[in-house]
Amino acid sequence: MIKYIDRRGSDCYKWDSECVKGALPLWVADMDFEAAPAILKALQNRLNHGVFGYASVPDSYYEAVVSWFGRRHGWTNIRKECLIPTIGVVPAVAAILRAMTKPGEKVLMHTPAYNCFFRTLTNAGCELVESPLRYVNHHYEVDWQDFEAKIKNVKLLILCNPHNPTGRVWTREELQRMAHLCAQEHVLVVSDEIHCEFTFPGVSYTPFATVAENNCYCVCTSPSKAFNIAGLQCANIYCENDEVAERIRQALDANETGNLNAFAVYSLKAAYNESEDWIVELMELIYGNWTFVRRFIADNNLPLILTEMEGTYLAWVKLPEGTSSETFCQRLQDEQHILFNPSTMYGVEGFVRINLATSPENVALAMEGMKRMF
Repeated sequence: MIKYIDRRGSDCYKWDSECVKGALPLWVADMDFEAAPAILKALQNRLNHGVFGYASVPDSYYEAVVSWFGRRHGWTNIRKECLIPTIGVVPAVAAILRAMTKPGEKVLMHTPAYNCFFRTLTNAGCELVESPLRYVNHHYEVDWQDFEAKIKNVKLLILCNPHNPTGRVWTREELQRMAHLCAQEHVLVVSDEIHCEFTFPGVSYTPFATVAENNCYCVCTSPSKAFNIAGLQCANIYCENDEVAERIRQALDANETGNLNAFAVYSLKAAYNESEDWIVELMELIYGNWTFVRRFIADNNLPLILTEMEGTYLAWVKLPEGTSSETFCQRLQDEQHILFNPSTMYGVEGFVRINLATSPENVALAMEGMKRMF
């Protein structure tokens, strides 16, 4: 059912950007697979209608979100009246920051962190406070002493659950501890949960809303990553605090980012109502790609350490000590025509991020290229 698509020549950012220049791009976080059949059918039906005016968001849209998270993730108390549609998770986080912070106020993030968050914080005029994650036994952990000290002096926490780029899926116990500390200090939690569908065998995603001790949080979700429909621009903010929700709506309106297009509405409903089997098959493919990379590194004695991944489709690989990630990535592109993300994008040095949401053949080509370079 999962169908690989050659995306060259389709004007996509991942494959056709000027900086790619014919390289094999395992960088930008979208997938090289055709969307689920139910989504294609729903979009074709909508296309056949032939009129593409302003869209409304029907009750069936909210019901699809509520049903999906209830049956798939155990978030059974999710309420449709607390959902705020918007065009993407990054615009959602930006709107929340503008609504709930003033220029100069401090925002805490775990680092390494998703690169777009740095820009979003800067644009909002906020001051970043970093709480670096601890790299222990090829695995990332929260530095609780550091986190507890810094959470006392910030207005807001941006949480990434599951975490991009490290591949951590926070446990319920870890999230409960974060929730307790944030509630104590009256810190608003903004949880980006866009990668929530991507968990490996034996690992479960916990929605932050199910552990929160008060209603001082916003959860940002989207089918865009899981179903490869980011270009259709569809996301939701879940907020139970009426005052916070109203301020967020005003911020979305001010930036004209609160209105969905007709294709977004239909794609979400088809994804959440009819495409669960497709997601299960997709995760088997991605897990297979990750196990191939792990085995390849070991079998060929490459001087690399693959972080123990629990979720997302983004492998996080430690380079030899003292290696510049930018120099490494540039050399890999120049010599082997392979494109990864250097870890400096995410606020740390010494790693690369590899997008595994592509064909096993592409992953094998990329690993062979790294082997040749070493």
